[in-house]
Amino acid sequence: MAEQISRETHQAYERIHQEPQFAELKRIYRGFVLPMTVAFMVWYLLYVVASNWMPDFMNTQVFGNINVALLFGLLQFVTTFGIASWYARYSASKMDPLADDLRDDFEREVGQ
Repeated sequence: MAEQISRETHQAYERIHQEPQFAELKRIYRGFVLPMTVAFMVWYLLYVVASNWMPDFMNTQVFGNINVALLFGLLQFVTTFGIASWYARYSASKMDPLADDLRDDFEREVGQ
């Protein structure tokens, strides 16, 4: 069941949605998320494609029992945590100040 909100709250949401700051917040968000998603998906698909169609390369021993496939697989985890960390810093510096201002405006408007 959806939460019911007052008419004033709905109007405040609509007004904030029209603010230039909100459009800027969405632009900044998309500016990070879309390219990073594409880059990660290409990196992930390279791993999948190489695993399926380049088995000789993926089985190449790097040192000891460690081969290219294992390194690629482990690097997927490293990349995931690296991107998450990068996004947290990016968000804190570029997005959070805008979001905080918009939230403060909203709370003042609806009296929360």
